Amino acid sequence: MSERSPEQDKRPPATTKGAQRRAALLDAAEKILFESGYGELTMRAVAATAQTRLGHVQYYFPSRTELIAAVLRRTLDRSLDRLAPLFADAAAHAPPDTEGLIRQLLAEHDDPRLVRVYAELWALAGRDEAVAAVMRTFYSDYQDHVAGFLRARNPALSDTVCQARARVFTVLIEGASLFRSGIAAHRTDEADAELINTATTLLD
Repeated sequence: MSERSPEQDKRPPATTKGAQRRAALLDAAEKILFESGYGELTMRAVAATAQTRLGHVQYYFPSRTELIAAVLRRTLDRSLDRLAPLFADAAAHAPPDTEGLIRQLLAEHDDPRLVRVYAELWALAGRDEAVAAVMRTFYSDYQDHVAGFLRARNPALSDTVCQARARVFTVLIEGASLFRSGIAAHRTDEADAELINTATTLLD
């Protein structure tokens, strides 16, 4: 998904056993993040949750920032793995099921824990460049999938227009998560109908 960063190059060489241990530590970190929030995600907490030594955590993740960035990168990669087929499948239909695609994207907002985590990470990205870089890569890839859908729908559109519409679409859908989750407001059927109509217009 993204180029290797200097932090990634410092990691221990990948082995099957090492990959499993690293994944177990990320599982523990993700559990803390989802259940208790960013404030409770410390190296010691991860070691306790994973039932291992602090030094073991530090071997794979020398700093808290690298740990958080790794958790975020894996979470966002999983989101892209879910999203990419949705755009490909919708574009393959004739005519494309644009509204169905949008409803599936909005269904990502149905897990309030996940939305709260994203809100925390957005806030953290404003203070931590490592986290911000991971977020930018994710949303760049997200926009590329939307732009690809637009090109498939209308080959006459320029790349500039496709990217611009893709960015606005991404802002609309992702920003809506705060207002549909109860964080900034609560969802309503009327607002959802307008949201879907606006998003459909952008894609069609």
